[in-house]
Amino acid sequence: MTGSQQYSIRAFADIFGLTPATVRYYESLGLISPQRSVNQRRFYTEKDVDWMRFILHLKNTGMSMEQLQQYVLLRSQGDITIAERLELLLQTRDNFLQQQAKLQKHLQILNDKIEWYQRRQQGLLSEQVSFAEYLISNGHSL
Repeated sequence: MTGSQQYSIRAFADIFGLTPATVRYYESLGLISPQRSVNQRRFYTEKDVDWMRFILHLKNTGMSMEQLQQYVLLRSQGDITIAERLELLLQTRDNFLQQQAKLQKHLQILNDKIEWYQRRQQGLLSEQVSFAEYLISNGHSL
């Protein structure tokens, strides 16, 4: 694609698997700012695609819409806000890592339960061994 590529709101939304209404919502929050044609129709450029991709990355790390708005506002104020933006990103990373650790724990319990059932099904584990006992014997806990 060329640097002068222009996307309608529908095409722009489709790139990200969003609806045009969601794109308009992001615009209403000030997260994105489309260009306007002579007849005032929205259009988006490759630069907007890159920016939206970054916004969605931040959103997918658990950053709230309010935090995204704060980040965009700080960014619009220039390099003087780098320290504040960095702090916001560091907080987001810390929260994300905490959530990731919780998810990892849930995944471990799920895998342990699957293994417990498989071992029971294969006759490798007595019916008298509860899941809790199995976890303890393997150095895990609920």
